[in-house]
Amino acid sequence: MPDLQLAMLGVEIVPYAAAPLLAFKLQVTNEPAAQPIQAVALQCQIRIDPLRRRYDAPEQTDLHDLFGTPDRWGQTMHSLLWTHAATSIPSFAGSTVATLTVPCSYDFNIAATKYFYALESGEIPLTLLFSGTIFYEVSDGTLQVTQIPWDREATFRLPVATWRALMDHYYPNSAWLTLRQDVFDRLYRYKIQHGLPTWEQVFDILLPADKVERRP
Repeated sequence: MPDLQLAMLGVEIVPYAAAPLLAFKLQVTNEPAAQPIQAVALQCQIRIDPLRRRYDAPEQTDLHDLFGTPDRWGQTMHSLLWTHAATSIPSFAGSTVATLTVPCSYDFNIAATKYFYALESGEIPLTLLFSGTIFYEVSDGTLQVTQIPWDREATFRLPVATWRALMDHYYPNSAWLTLRQDVFDRLYRYKIQHGLPTWEQVFDILLPADKVERRP
C-alpha cells in the first residue's frame, strides 16, 4: 500500500491570473518507490499559526483588531484557518513535485488578510494539513484506491515580502475596502454633493493626514 510523504519546497507568485495566486511547491514521495501511483486527488487545509513568531511594537498595534492588546494574547491568539486548496497529481513512481495553487484575498473583512497586512517583515508561520485519495496499481495490474492518512501535514514559513509583492503586483498602490450599504450610500451622496471626482479626495477631506495617528 502506498505511503505518501509530503514536504514543502517553496512558494512562487503566479504573475498572470484573474486573481492573486500563490503557487506552493510540494515534494511528494511514495514508499515503497517501486509501486506506481496512477493519480492523487490532493486536498489541503492551510492554517496560520500566529504564536510561532514574534511581533514588534507597530505590528502589535496593527494586530489589535484581531487579538486585542498583547497582554490578552494568551487567551485570544490562536491558530486561524486561512484557506482550503486542492490539486491533482498525475502518475509517478518514487517522487514528484506538485504545485498547489492558493488564492489570496485582499478583503479586509477576512481575518487572514488583516493578519498578513499587519506584518511588516519576517515570515508567516503556516501548517498545511493534507487529505485526499490515492489511485495506484498492485502487482497484477488492478487499480486500487486508498485515502491519504489524516496525520499527513507540513509546516512552512511564508515570507511576508512574498505576500506583499503579490498584492503590489495585482493591486499596485491600492487596497480594497468593503462597506455596509447604508454607509456607502452616505459616502456616495457626500461625494456627489461636494463635486469630488475621486474617492481619495473624499477620504482626504474626511480624514486629513495630519489628524490621523501614523504608524510608528
